[in-house]
Amino acid sequence: MGGNDHAFMARALELARKGLYSTHPNPRVGCVIVRDGEIVGEGWHVRAGEPHAEVHALRHAGDKARGATAYVTLEPCSHHGRTPPCADALVAAGITRVVAAMQDPNPEVAGNGLLRLMHAGIAVQSGVLEAEARALNPGFIKRMEQGLPFVRVKLAMSLDGRTAMASGESQWITGPAARAAVQRLRARSSVVLSGADTVMADNARLTVRPDELGLNPELSFLAASRPPQRVLVDGRLRVPLSAAFFQAGPALVATCAAAASRDRYADDGHELLAVASSNGHVDLRKLLLELARRGANEVLVEAGPRLAGAFARQRLVDEYQLFMAPKFLGSSARPLLDLPLARMAEAPELTIVDMRAVGDDWRIIAVPSPS
Repeated sequence: MGGNDHAFMARALELARKGLYSTHPNPRVGCVIVRDGEIVGEGWHVRAGEPHAEVHALRHAGDKARGATAYVTLEPCSHHGRTPPCADALVAAGITRVVAAMQDPNPEVAGNGLLRLMHAGIAVQSGVLEAEARALNPGFIKRMEQGLPFVRVKLAMSLDGRTAMASGESQWITGPAARAAVQRLRARSSVVLSGADTVMADNARLTVRPDELGLNPELSFLAASRPPQRVLVDGRLRVPLSAAFFQAGPALVATCAAAASRDRYADDGHELLAVASSNGHVDLRKLLLELARRGANEVLVEAGPRLAGAFARQRLVDEYQLFMAPKFLGSSARPLLDLPLARMAEAPELTIVDMRAVGDDWRIIAVPSPS
């Protein structure tokens, strides 16, 4: 069955990807039900609190689920969350074989769903297209395994590695295709995080604009229905509440300043979060732990050289997405990261995993090499 298993799981992954912009804090999951070599049911998880992929697929299959095989991109759940366990639904529907791409990354759950199915007499297999399944949910997996979100740092730069003019002017280094790609990065994230410098210099709002996503209407609608939480790191509360960032909707402000201002922010619909300081700055690791505790899977950092550099120095970055524009900004322009290094041996090593043209610009995806 090997080849067929791969083909049906590939379809399940295709369905799971439809949830890219809307499932958080839950994982993106797809399910395909196959009987006598024919797909009789399909489903994907749309939003947290709504039915899981398996339930949608079983409803679609109806009576044809009896004696069928279910292909699921993640081990069916075995516990009562907001919805009953999917393992039980598969048993009740008369499914005779379940193929999972990967086990549940939650150490307390891992394998229990599959065991539950086996005890019910269902043939079980796991690990089909596992790498692809893991790549679809990097944040959910990291949060379950390490209690931290997956951190993606987005940077836009010129060909000479500069991010802004000496004055701080930085808007629209890159073109419309790159800007749409950044909108999609925002839309798939649980959190979009920035710092006081960027928000003040660029008058940034950091919102998702559905009409700029370049997606089909269904996905644009879903993205708009689950906007990311906007988080501002503002250790000394420098950004005034009148700033465009605060006018664009509720925000979370991480600070080490006195909590006396909490009510003032709450009156405007924002939350002030006191985070321990590290050398007078918000402790970024502690902030990430708190965001994960609140269910953040993927955090997109869109910040200036100082804050982005702090994430890099503290080894908190899982992936860099660099958008490079075919222009020079000159030697007095600002650097990509504040990363004071004295010797070549100190230079952090990266692995480039993807590089492609995006309109007139180039996008480089790089990950820190294991040290």
